[in-house]
Amino acid sequence: MVISIDNMDLRQIADSGQCFRWNMKEEGLCEIIAYNRKLRIRQQGNNFDLDCDRGEWEEIWSSYLDTDTDYRGIGRKIEESGDDYLKSAYRYGSGIRILRQELWETLISFIISQNNNIKRIRGSIEAICSKAALPLRDGSKDGYRFPGPTDVDREFFNDKELGLGYRDGYLADMFEYAAAHSGFEESLKQMENEEAFLKLLSFKGIGRKVANCVCLFGLHHIDAFPIDTHIKQILEKYYPHGFDLERYKGYAGIVQQYMFYYKIKNS
Repeated sequence: MVISIDNMDLRQIADSGQCFRWNMKEEGLCEIIAYNRKLRIRQQGNNFDLDCDRGEWEEIWSSYLDTDTDYRGIGRKIEESGDDYLKSAYRYGSGIRILRQELWETLISFIISQNNNIKRIRGSIEAICSKAALPLRDGSKDGYRFPGPTDVDREFFNDKELGLGYRDGYLADMFEYAAAHSGFEESLKQMENEEAFLKLLSFKGIGRKVANCVCLFGLHHIDAFPIDTHIKQILEKYYPHGFDLERYKGYAGIVQQYMFYYKIKNS
């Protein structure tokens, strides 16, 4: 099927640091593994050719790509804000969207992300999926689904080939906890942002940045505003008197992504 979507750029999203199983195969073509499925999507301007039917689009991918959020309207608010740095960031990365990703995979991915770079994060996630070797729903031989809490045991993470370093124990603990608490994910989804943030902080290996990333990218709490080294540098340089999050209430996390992407691509 072919669909038209404004304010969506596959390359920008793939490079934005929020998702790690988007693979750009050639100019305009991206392969995505999510929700136990694989999607091939090709972009030509604002038109997107997808290898799925209307039912799968409406069931999974429309929500996943956050098509109900008015990104054009958010862009207008930014353009009217008087914030020159933010306007430049938006214009540079206006095709970024906050994906509605699977909570469990997002949680594990951002535990891996601590003191790490995007290339190594991708490598570790692919190594985990390849080792677990769980088939996708469509039976595709080219790619595996992300393992759930009960799919692997503690010993799984002892494999140094996964490239996890000191994070291996954090992952083993998280998988073990979630396997023993079957309602863990659903309970997080029912929490408001602050409650979910504090619950995530209670786990070893999850600090403020990772907790905020999980809230933003895994729970779609759009007011979550993760502060990593890049965002900290932006705030210190361009907002020495403080950044007014209330001004961007309802889309602060989207603003953060524009700023983050602009910084990493122009450093």
